[in-house]
Amino acid sequence: MLTWTNAWERFIPFLAFPPELRKFIYATNAIESLNYQLRKIIRNRGHFPNDDAAIKLLWLAIRDIEDKRGELG
Repeated sequence: MLTWTNAWERFIPFLAFPPELRKFIYATNAIESLNYQLRKIIRNRGHFPNDDAAIKLLWLAIRDIEDKRGELG
């Protein structure tokens, strides 16, 4: 819950968009794909000793995903 509280300030600007636009932003295939891959990584890991460990794993995963997408383009 602390991580969500800390991220709230970065999330608030997203709420300024109209609900229809927020739905569109979230529903794009690229974002859905990224969200799925990150959830899968978190689920497979299970738990983290602290927030920094979770952030580091997600950062490394995003770099790996970007590298793989770059190879396709």
